[in-house]
Parts: sequence; structure tokens; C-alpha cells
Amino acid sequence: MDSGGKEVTFTLMLAVVTAVIGSLQFGYNTGVINAPQEIIEAFYNETWFDRYDTSITKTALTTLWAISVSVFPVGGIIGSFSVGLFVNRLGRKNSMLVANILAFISAACMGFSKWGGSFELLIVGRFIVGLYSGLSSGFVPMYVGEISPTNLRGALGTLHQLGVVIGILIAQVFGLDTILGNETLWPLLLSFTFLPALLQCILLPFCPESPRFLLINRGEENKAKSILIKLRGTSDVTVDMLEMKEESRQMMSEKKVTLKELLLSQQYRQPLLVAVMLHLSQQLSGINAVFYYSTDIFKRAGVSQPVYATIGAGVVNTAFTVVSLFIVERAGRRSLHLVGLLGMAASALLMTIALNLLEQLEWMSYVSIIAIFCFVAFFEIGPGPIPWFIVAELFSQGPRPSAMAVAGFSNWTANFIVGMGFQYVQQLCGPYVFIIFIVFLLFFFGFTYFKVPETKGRTFDEIAAGFRSEKPPAEELNSLGAGADSEL
Repeated sequence: MDSGGKEVTFTLMLAVVTAVIGSLQFGYNTGVINAPQEIIEAFYNETWFDRYDTSITKTALTTLWAISVSVFPVGGIIGSFSVGLFVNRLGRKNSMLVANILAFISAACMGFSKWGGSFELLIVGRFIVGLYSGLSSGFVPMYVGEISPTNLRGALGTLHQLGVVIGILIAQVFGLDTILGNETLWPLLLSFTFLPALLQCILLPFCPESPRFLLINRGEENKAKSILIKLRGTSDVTVDMLEMKEESRQMMSEKKVTLKELLLSQQYRQPLLVAVMLHLSQQLSGINAVFYYSTDIFKRAGVSQPVYATIGAGVVNTAFTVVSLFIVERAGRRSLHLVGLLGMAASALLMTIALNLLEQLEWMSYVSIIAIFCFVAFFEIGPGPIPWFIVAELFSQGPRPSAMAVAGFSNWTANFIVGMGFQYVQQLCGPYVFIIFIVFLLFFFGFTYFKVPETKGRTFDEIAAGFRSEKPPAEELNSLGAGADSEL
């Protein structure tokens, strides 16, 4: 191996794979609630009857289920805001280790909910695993980015998103009634999160702490150098050490921007607006309506085996995440986001047409499946991975942590709104429900076209200069994205 760290060492790969277990947990708990919906609703009804000697009303059941789904992102909102409290005190590795306590508690709550006859336990478990997922969504990308060599940082960093979609797919497969998604074993399906947490706890002690954290936050230069030698597989880590020392000097010279200063500063208003809107475009695209309720959507579309169709959507989701990893550095962030948003809008329109013609044309059920698959594919081409890439690039070291907190808060809040409100809106709008998301997608397409710069290959100063430019927005930002558009 050369001094540039172009090869992946065993220590590096062990650390990355171990960390990404947290991403997999995030995805698993996003998708696990989908398949056993009818079985868990039956459990709610039985529990209600045992307590009150009467069946639960349809409105109350809908509310309980919506809470069960949406309390997960509520936990995520709180968890994402708490990342800094852990990583700066405990370090990156120890933060991931401690967070698994939440995974164990949530697994116990959800696993014993049926035995205890308590839907409250299930809801509490969903909230706690949401806390864990919110923390993991901050811990994992930070740790992986800090231990990776510069030339591999982008490729290894995208494994977080890949871990999430693989977790969703595993949840969909395990949710089959022939595996764990049945009346007897559904508590094990929800509490399965215990096993990956246990595996991560076993592996993390063998993983190194982030050398950047040790040098920049703790001043432990010798220890950081020793870890770098193991991560790179070479004794010549001079370049990495110089890079970290330079980063340390920049952080000392650049004032840390607080959340209040970020929100009130006119200097950061435009990039912060872009950051928030990109994250809203991800969640208000309607993707989580598909992830949370796809089994029910396929059932309404007349699919005889909706769970298998949902698994198919998970396979498409995973496959196109891999595709996006290979093309994002060539095509550019802005271009792929535009393509993804427009493709999702077209897919949602096709889905709406198919759902409305089901009674007249039975074969429209197949069209609806294709539409949902395309909807998921276009999401992973653009709105899925892109917002996280761009937001990190829009801000320098000083304001970046606060900006990521605001963006994460926006993301999880929109996630909560969709999870909580989709069932009610679906009951009101019927097969026209995705028209709402079409409107959102077209709005975000327009915003991205006129306001979002292309950040590929540009320094922080160049990106900031683009926001300060007096050119008309469309002219300025089209010029910023021209290079990427020509490659697409």
C-alpha cells in the first residue's frame, strides 16, 4: 500500500462496517412497521376490548396506528439535535457504543408489548428507537468521514445511505408472514433490533477512535498518529497529520457559529434556506408515505400479494442507491436532484391515474406497481442522498454543525408530518392523495432550478461567492450548475 492510503485496510473496513450497523438499524426501524400493520392493529383492538369490554372505534384505531408510525421521527428529531452533546464529550466511537443502550431498551419495550397487553409499550419502544436512529444518523457519517482517507471519503461516506436502504429491505423480508410478520412472531420482528445492537457492541471495542477527534478535540497527537498508521496500513501518515493540524488551526481561527447566530445572520440566510428546502424536498416528496404504507397502497391497488410488491420496491430502492453512488460525482448534485424530483412527479402522476382506473381496468394494478417502483428509483437518484451531500458543502467549519442541526430538524419534522398525517389525508383524498406530493415535487423542482447551486468541485469560498453574487438567481445558479449539466 502506498502512502496515499488508496487501499482499504482491514482496520478501516472493520470500523466502517461496524459503524454502518447503526445506519442499518435506522433503515430497519423505518420499514419494519409496514408489513405487520393489520396484525398489530388487531392486537390494538384485542387489547382495547380486554380493557374496556368494547371494540376500538375506527377513528381511535387510525389515531393509534398513526402515532405508532410517527412517534419514530419524533424521537429522531430529539436524537438528531443531541448528537453534539455526545460526540464532543464521549468521542465518536464511545457515543455509538452508549447509544446502543437505547436500542436494547426499545427492543425490550416492543418485544414485551404483546405479552404485557400494552400498546403503550410498543409506542414507547418506537419513540426510543427513534431517539437511537436520530443519534445514529449523526454519529455514523461523522465517524466514517473522519477515519476515511481523503481519496475514499466520498465513497465510504455514502455507505451510510446504503446501510439505511438495506435495513429497510431486511425489514420488508423479515415482515413476511412466513418469517416474522405473523400473529405469533411480530413482537420478535419489532425487537430484532436487539441483535444488530449486540453485534455492534461486540465489535466497537476492536475499532479505533476517530484520529481527528483525538488530535483536534483532545490534543492527543501521538495516539492519533498511532491509530492513523493502523487505518492506513503504512507508517507514513505525514499528509494526514498535516491535514488534521491544518483543520485544527482553522477551527481555532474561525469562530464557532451558534444556532441563534446562524438563524439571525443575514450572511447565512440564503445557504440555510437552501439547506432546509433540500431536506424538506426529501421528506415532502412522499417517499415515506410509500415506505410506511406501501403494503396498504398495493392492497388498494388490487395487488393480491402486497407484501411481495413492497419487497420489490425495497430491492429497487437498494439497487438505485448503488447507482447513485457511482454517478453523483460525475453528474453533479444539482442535476441529479432535478432529475429525481421531476421523475418522482411523473411517477406520482402515473400512480394517481392507475389508482383511479383500477375499477375499469384490472391491469392498472401492474401499472401502479411500476409507478411506485419508478417513484422509489428516482428518489434514490436524487432527493434521497443529495441533500446530505450539499448541506455539508454549503457551510464552512464554523457554522456547519449548527446548519446540520437545523437541516436534520427540518428533515425529521417533515418525516413526522408525513407519517402522522398521511392516513388521514388518504382517507379524505382516496386515489388522488399523491396529487399533493406532485405539487410539492414541482415546487421543489422550481426552487432547486432557480436557487440551488452546483457544489461539485467547488471550494467553500466559491460557493459562498455564488450566494453573494448580484447576478439574477437563475443566471448565477445555472452558471454554477453548467458543468454538471453538460456531463449528465
